[in-house]
Amino acid sequence: MKLIAVLVVLVLAACAPGSANKPAPQQPAGDVKTDVAAMGQVTLTVWDQETRGGQEAQITELNKRFQAKYPNVKINRVARSFDDLRSTIKLGLTGTDAPDVAEVNNGKQDMGAFVKANLIRPLDGYAAAYQWTQRFPDSVRKLASYPDTGDSLGEGKLYGVPQTGELVGIYYNKAKLTQLGLQPPKTWADFDAALAAARNAGQVPIQFGNLEKSAGPYLFALAMHRFGDPAAETKLATGRADATWPVDANKAAARQVVDWVDKGYLTTGFAGLKGDDSWAKFGAGEGVFHLDGTWIVADLKQAMGDNVGFMLPPEKDGHATVTGGTGLPWAISAKSKNPDAAAAYINFITSSEAMKVLADNGNLPVLEAGTQSANGLQKDAFDSWQRASTSPALVPYLDYATSNAYEVISGATEQLMAKQLDVDAFLGKLQADLEASRGGH
Repeated sequence: MKLIAVLVVLVLAACAPGSANKPAPQQPAGDVKTDVAAMGQVTLTVWDQETRGGQEAQITELNKRFQAKYPNVKINRVARSFDDLRSTIKLGLTGTDAPDVAEVNNGKQDMGAFVKANLIRPLDGYAAAYQWTQRFPDSVRKLASYPDTGDSLGEGKLYGVPQTGELVGIYYNKAKLTQLGLQPPKTWADFDAALAAARNAGQVPIQFGNLEKSAGPYLFALAMHRFGDPAAETKLATGRADATWPVDANKAAARQVVDWVDKGYLTTGFAGLKGDDSWAKFGAGEGVFHLDGTWIVADLKQAMGDNVGFMLPPEKDGHATVTGGTGLPWAISAKSKNPDAAAAYINFITSSEAMKVLADNGNLPVLEAGTQSANGLQKDAFDSWQRASTSPALVPYLDYATSNAYEVISGATEQLMAKQLDVDAFLGKLQADLEASRGGH
C-alpha cells in the first residue's frame, strides 16, 4: 500500500499545473489522414479493459478484422481489468512508452485530470473527418467532453469515443421468482415484497459483493432512484454548482441502504466478496436478484441461459430512473506517434459493422442497439437501453462528480453499510468532497 501511495504522489506531481507536459495538439479536420494503407508500417499500442467473456470476444474479433484490412498495422494489445487499468493508466500516459489508444474512465479524476495535464488529445478534428458528430448523439459525446481545465464534464472538446452503452440494472433469477410465486417487480412495493419473500424462504435476496467497494455506490444510487428526482441526481453526479447532498431524498436513500443490510437482504459476508465472484455466484444460482451493469450480460447469459432476466429499477412517478451512460471511451494519448492511425482504429471499432460484432457477442452497442437481433437476456438489455438512453431519467455515475468522488463515495458507502458512519455523517462526507472541489482544493 505504501508503494501505491508513492506512485500516486508521483502521478499527481506529473499531472499538476506547471508540469513539463506540452498542450496536447489539436488535429484540424483538413489535416487528418484517413488512408491507413498509405501510413506505412505502424505498431499501435492499445490498452483496454475488455477482459470479460463477451468483451474479450468482440475486441479480439475487431482487432483481427482491422489487421486483416490493414496488414501494415500491428496491434500491440495490453488488456487489464477495469481496476487494474485505472490504477496504471496515469503512469502509462506519462511514461516514455505511452499507449497510442487507451480506454479512459469518463470521470473528472481520470479523463478530466488527463485533459488538464495535456495527456490525451482532443478529437474534434477526427470527429469532423469521420463524421462522429453525426453518428454519435450529443448525449453520448457529452460524456467524453471537457474544457481545457478538465473540470466540467459535458462541456468543451471531445476526448473519447465509446463502443458500448451501459446501464446498472437488476438481474433476476426467473425460476426462483416462480418458486416464490412472484413476477419481476414493477413497483418499489413489489420489490420490497420480493426481498422479504426471498429472505423468508432462505434465499439470498440480493447477491452482492463489495470487496473492491465499487458495488456500494451502485446500491446507494439504486436507493436514490427510489426517493429522488433524476434531475437532482444528475446535478450531484456531475458536481454542478447548485447540487447538495444533505437533502431529505438522499437521507431516505441512505437509510434504505442501511435497512437492506439490517434485514439481511445482502449476501452474508458481502464486504469480503469480490464483485466478479458475486455475479458468478448469481450465475450459479445463488440469489434471487443481482445489481450490476449490462457489461456482464454475455457472461450471465452463458451461465444461466433463459433463466435470467434484466430490468430497470422499479418506476417512480411514471418513470424508471437508472444509472448508466457509456462504456469507457477510447482516447488517444498526447504522446502517440501515430495519432491518425489511432483515430482510424477507434473509428473502425465504433463503426456500424463493429456495433453488430458487439451485439453478436452479447455486448450492448452504444449505437444501433434497436436494429440488432437479440433474444432473452440480451433483448431485455437492448430494450432497456433503447428506453433509458432517450430518457431524462438516465443518471450518470456518481463518481463523475469530483476528482476524488470515486474514492470518497465508494469508501463512505462501505462505512455506511458497516455502521461506521451514520446517515448524516455519510452525506456530510460526500458534501465536504463536493465543496472542496468547488474551492479548487
